[in-house]
Amino acid sequence: MKVKRFFSKSMAEALKQISEQMGPDAVILSNRRVDGGVEIVCALDYDENMARQSLGEKASEATNGARLAEMQAEQHRRLEDELSRSRSRIRDVREKRSVRNQGYPEASMAELEQAGCDNFDEPASSGRSSNTDYSDELAGMRAEISALRDLMGGQPSEPKKPGVNAVQQRLAERLQELGLSPDLAGSLSRRHKVGKLEEGWKQALKMLVVGVRTSRQEWLDEGGVYALVGPTGSGKTTTIGKLAARYVLKHGSDSLALVTTDRYRVAAHEQLFVFGRILNVPVRVVDESHTLDDILEELSDRHLVLIDTAGLTSSDKGYQEQLTELARSHHKVRTHLVVSATSQPRIMKSVWHCYKMANLTGCVMTKIDEALTLGESLGFAMETGLPVAYYTDGQKIPGDLHHGESVPLVRLAVERLKTLQQQAAAERLSGAERPQETA
Repeated sequence: MKVKRFFSKSMAEALKQISEQMGPDAVILSNRRVDGGVEIVCALDYDENMARQSLGEKASEATNGARLAEMQAEQHRRLEDELSRSRSRIRDVREKRSVRNQGYPEASMAELEQAGCDNFDEPASSGRSSNTDYSDELAGMRAEISALRDLMGGQPSEPKKPGVNAVQQRLAERLQELGLSPDLAGSLSRRHKVGKLEEGWKQALKMLVVGVRTSRQEWLDEGGVYALVGPTGSGKTTTIGKLAARYVLKHGSDSLALVTTDRYRVAAHEQLFVFGRILNVPVRVVDESHTLDDILEELSDRHLVLIDTAGLTSSDKGYQEQLTELARSHHKVRTHLVVSATSQPRIMKSVWHCYKMANLTGCVMTKIDEALTLGESLGFAMETGLPVAYYTDGQKIPGDLHHGESVPLVRLAVERLKTLQQQAAAERLSGAERPQETA
């Protein structure tokens, strides 16, 4: 939503300016007489929901759309006045420093007004500690201008937190839009001390890339025994089918075996046996007569063994038995938690607490294609420290399976956020209700 204020000698001239600069889709929020003519505040892509968010608690005072539009216009006037005062303060600081440091090269006003978007570097010089103070003050004011411009652009903003500057706060909000938790978003944003918002955004994404650990080598090449655990519906069996199909295509079926520990549900083995028949791979079932260690001993000549498990909760009868069996195996079983990207962050954390007794060594992210945002999954991996071995983004076997790499995952999260923002903008353009114009 773009809001702008126009001044003119007459209403006709003001409307002409609006038509030329904002086009026929501009919505008039308010108009009033001022000294020397009229003032009109209008908006493009006006959205009542966005207006209420930007007004916060004050929006409750708006009894109808016309009053809401007037309040939005009043807020815009106030923000413009604050922006003007901030510019004056910057001008005053520059003048004081110019007097104090004759001959010091000054930045242009346009550079200073880029709202924290350019670094303002002081030259190294002894005896000029006051220059650092001026620079810090200017940086703070540029950050203040950045926050004001975000607000004027219709960006809702939370109340400023103690010890957090305006750029850090806006950065934290953007990271939360990506899907990160408020705590993680705040932690990443606070590491950006001084500078423009876009620099902080890039820095935060780099920290995400570093913070999300991944497996260096693929299971298909390294070999070993791998078990997938997680709740029902998270995609364990389908992921095993994708891994098995890819292995057979690359190495053949003679050195692969599939195992299931799901002896608690009726027809639980059916899908895994279908994969086994199609790929010509043996499938073994852990039951009362065959323990997990017995089966793994029998399959010790296989290069890769994939273990499917039952999606049980802590209240189910076999939950403890199954996880204990994996944790106490005499063979080196690398257990990975399967997490659906569509799950809520609290559910992800709860699942992790339920299954971490199985000595988790990593995780697999599934249903990436179904998630609106991916920050929740990235934040989960970063906060738990579980390396991401693989992620899946569809039902194709084995096509929609990808080895875990942090750079593509973070890039995909950013692309998903951009798509979501574009969809929201398109919906506002096509379906937003407009307030009644007053002239």
